[in-house]
Amino acid sequence: MPSTAANSGRRALSQAELNLILDSHERFISGRPGGKRASLRFTNLTGLDFSNRDLSDADFSASVLERCRMFGVKLERANLFGADLGKADLRKANLRRADLRGARLRGANLTQADLTQADFREGQVAAPPGQSSPGAKPPARPGVIDDAIFAGATADGAQFNNVSGFAADFTDCSLRGACLNGANLKDANMAGAILEGAAVSGTNLEGVNLEGAVLTGVDTTGARMSGAKLKGSLIAPSEQAKARAPMLLEAVKGNTLWCQTGGKEGRPAMFDGQDLRPLGGALKNGRLTAASFRGACLVGMDLSGAQLQGAMLEQADMRGAILAGADLRGAKLAGANLTKVDLRDACLGALPLTAERSSPATLSKASLRYVQAQAADLTSAVLDQADLRGADFTGAILRGIDLNLVDTSGAMGMPPQT
Repeated sequence: MPSTAANSGRRALSQAELNLILDSHERFISGRPGGKRASLRFTNLTGLDFSNRDLSDADFSASVLERCRMFGVKLERANLFGADLGKADLRKANLRRADLRGARLRGANLTQADLTQADFREGQVAAPPGQSSPGAKPPARPGVIDDAIFAGATADGAQFNNVSGFAADFTDCSLRGACLNGANLKDANMAGAILEGAAVSGTNLEGVNLEGAVLTGVDTTGARMSGAKLKGSLIAPSEQAKARAPMLLEAVKGNTLWCQTGGKEGRPAMFDGQDLRPLGGALKNGRLTAASFRGACLVGMDLSGAQLQGAMLEQADMRGAILAGADLRGAKLAGANLTKVDLRDACLGALPLTAERSSPATLSKASLRYVQAQAADLTSAVLDQADLRGADFTGAILRGIDLNLVDTSGAMGMPPQT
């Protein structure tokens, strides 16, 4: 193993030695006898394999983990203070509330990682034992995520203050409520990112691609925005949209009455082209059978448990919406944007029309990138030319689905394609 300034003074471990420590840690966190919490401070672990192991609450402070294979690893609340994770494979890793202050992740792959409330702020990183001068104060260094990939990741509430994130890839990343104050994100790709409520005071967003990004509640007046690409980005609802909210609520009530009376009173609601975000949680568990939402904006809305049988949702923007447990049998979602939508336990099967006829749910050319569709029912759903990259269909019912020209790169739980 080559010696570098980064790993000098650090004890190197073999894969066999590491495996013994990982086994012991997993016994510790599960309460089994013989377990011991992993403490791997100031250790050289370059290139080792941690894939799919549970290392919650482990201590890797100031260790070198360059090029480590960490796919699906669980590092919840782990101490990675000052660690070097350059070019590590952290796809689908769980780093919720991990301490990454002063850590370096240059070129790391964190595609679909869970970084909720992770801390990337600067930290004072001490030298390895025996290499520090007596009484010397450790230098502070910012977190480094240059060229790192966060595509489809969830980093809600994460702390990125003052990080160096030059040319990082945040495509379709959820950064709701994240703190990016003072960060250098020059030339980063944040296309389609959900930045709702994020703080960007003093942030360098020069040349950043923010096309299609959700910027609701983001005050960019204190950020450097020269050359930023903002085409199709979504800001807060307009005053006109807010003024229409009472009328839209009446339409919701009319749809509910139509359902309750079997069509004798009320009528299906017409929301085509409307920004429904001012309705807040009014659509949760709503009775919206046969309602029309063509081209409507439902970004980030909670429609969990809603009855949307036969609803018309073509070209609707539903990024980050919650549709867990919703009934979407026979719904028409062709061309809709369902990126990072929660479809867990939702029903997108066929809607019975007569004893012999039914209408399938249609998602042709829809974007379902990074959707959470565990245990959903998609029986006979039409998905031709849909984008399912990074989607999770673990435990879903997928009988009779049409996967003609579907992109399933990185998707989980999909049937093998022939």
